[in-house]
Amino acid sequence: MITKTGSSLQRSSSSDNWQTELANAIREPEALLEALDLPVSLLGPARQAATRFPLRVTQSYLSRIEPGNPNDPLLRQILPIADELDAKDWGQLDPVGDHQAMPSPGLLHKYQGRALLVSTAACAIHCRYCFRQHFPYQQANPLGTQWPATLAYLKQHPDISEVILSGGDPLSLGDEKLAKLVTQLETIEHIKTLRLHSRLPVVLPSRITSNLINWLRNSRFQMVLVLHINHPNEINQEVMEALEPLRDLPLTLLNQAVLLKGINDQLETQVELSQRLFQAGILPYYLHQLDPVSGAAHFAVSVQNGLSLMSELQNHLPGYLVPNYVQEIAGSASKIPLTQP
Repeated sequence: MITKTGSSLQRSSSSDNWQTELANAIREPEALLEALDLPVSLLGPARQAATRFPLRVTQSYLSRIEPGNPNDPLLRQILPIADELDAKDWGQLDPVGDHQAMPSPGLLHKYQGRALLVSTAACAIHCRYCFRQHFPYQQANPLGTQWPATLAYLKQHPDISEVILSGGDPLSLGDEKLAKLVTQLETIEHIKTLRLHSRLPVVLPSRITSNLINWLRNSRFQMVLVLHINHPNEINQEVMEALEPLRDLPLTLLNQAVLLKGINDQLETQVELSQRLFQAGILPYYLHQLDPVSGAAHFAVSVQNGLSLMSELQNHLPGYLVPNYVQEIAGSASKIPLTQP
């Protein structure tokens, strides 16, 4: 339930049903095809590809997909297909060098001044291009028995001023567990900024609960929430309303997208995405060149085509609505900006 308070929408505590919605996410290809009235010919490949990387999608996200359309841009992000099993795929199991940048299980220290916690393996939906679909989450859990060592590493590195919670999706953790984690991080004085990388406010808007809003508001950290939205159709009225209380917080809202063939590699789509993001109070931050993860080659757009798209985008939008086109390369000291030579 959403109640109106002043100029903003406030989700009441009775709406804390997001965990039930998460548990009821579709996991079987048969259920997905039936729900969307899709051709039965898709079932065999979907079953086979889902044995490699399981299907998962929330009912909320499902409601934004056009029934009967196998080429729907949102469907293509979550539907397992035969292309994922291509033996000639150029992909890697660890495309961005996570393993080599892990001083403690689940803690990644790649870049100067910031460290990333792979806080959970859980996601609300499984994007078929996910660069961590092969990540060893069970062995690399920083919040289990390794948590004291993780905290010790962060305390011993005063150059780390920002901690990034990623995963999986950190907002798939319950409010109490998340607040406890953040409270422990707050005891480390040199950490000033907490950045959350999450898709849940988009694919499961009920996750924006009053409890979540409260601890975000009360934390001593400078807060940044980086959402992951690839297509303007992902931002419907439900998402707009869920994000409204976040806009009332001392919180920076950014978006990172991935450039995906047949999904958002057209000028019109990128222009509309930036405009819709701005309407929702979110600034475009990154447009990522697809990470070369095994099983995702069919989503790849060439860098040259990406650069051409960015050139057009700059001619159609003000600078603050143009994302930075970047690529992550294992071992690099930062994301690599992709620009015309």
